[in-house]
Amino acid sequence: MPDGSTSDAFVAFERVQKSYDGETLVVKDLNLSLPKGEFLTMLGPSGSGKTTCLMMLAGFETATHGEILLDGKPINNIPPHKRGIGMVFQNYALFPHMTVAENLSFPLEVRKIGKSEREAKVRRALDMVQMGEFGGRRPAQLSGGQQQRIALARALVFEPELVLMDEPLGALDKQLREHMQFEITRLAHELGITTVYVTHDQTEALTMSDRVAVFDDGRIQQLDPPDTLYESPQNSFVAQFIGENNTLEGVVKEITSDSAVVQLDDGELIDCKPVNVSKVGERTKVSIRPERVEFNKDRLKEDAHLLKATVKEFIYMGDVFRTRLSVAGNDDFVIKSRNAPDQVRLKPGQQIEIGWLPQDCHALDA
Repeated sequence: MPDGSTSDAFVAFERVQKSYDGETLVVKDLNLSLPKGEFLTMLGPSGSGKTTCLMMLAGFETATHGEILLDGKPINNIPPHKRGIGMVFQNYALFPHMTVAENLSFPLEVRKIGKSEREAKVRRALDMVQMGEFGGRRPAQLSGGQQQRIALARALVFEPELVLMDEPLGALDKQLREHMQFEITRLAHELGITTVYVTHDQTEALTMSDRVAVFDDGRIQQLDPPDTLYESPQNSFVAQFIGENNTLEGVVKEITSDSAVVQLDDGELIDCKPVNVSKVGERTKVSIRPERVEFNKDRLKEDAHLLKATVKEFIYMGDVFRTRLSVAGNDDFVIKSRNAPDQVRLKPGQQIEIGWLPQDCHALDA
């Protein structure tokens, strides 16, 4: 869970709450701190509070309670245009009556920067996003991807130390979106900008971020680097929300600090790692990633518990094979295997045995 330590924080939320009606809190007691230069993504389903947090940081919403600090100074009462923050929105928000160069020049004019310096900064920002040739065009003459690059250049042109992005790639097609993910991450790290990025796309969050804050119900459920988040979820919500995940339900039969035996509801026993269960008799949801399940016994420890499974469906996905199984009463148990030359293609109706390493299987809250 994130701590409230803000000593070396560039951005800090301290006990921040937000309510629109005076009764229901959409953000509940948020403590979060970012060091300078970090790329942090706020990830979560619609209504989880992530965009509200971004808007409070930008100054378009005010916190009902608590303090937001930027470089150690409270900013709750500073208007958006005086916070020196770059913003990129999903709908680009470019001025249609201005050329690309005029769009980029506008935030510099507001800051009373002289003409020759303005022109140099605009040129540099356009080159940064590989749009140097397009200064004379209007936004309507650009494709969606080009408009997004211009929106990004406009957010960077006055060299802000903090850039906020609200689902900026949502309107782009898959290939262009993936390309822009790498572009944005590269620029942010090259320029040393602190970035707060909001998305509900898990892949985007995992590939772009230094750390990810997973939001649900107005609270951060887990705040960690992408690999920790994916491989060591701290509760059932995070396990289900990040990537694909198999869940089996049961009761804790034996438990030590680093291992547990769970009896599944169909009577089968499995070994797992206790995460947020603590005593025998407790109900648990056991979480295991599809790519960590093995049906090749050579890859399992001799004492691993094996489960019987029936193949329901085989799906060829190019780089991976995705096979749906019936396991311990769950007909939607999925395994993924790499499309290697020696990989077995399982057939519907086939009976197999599956297993996994205990450390890859997490006993979480029920």
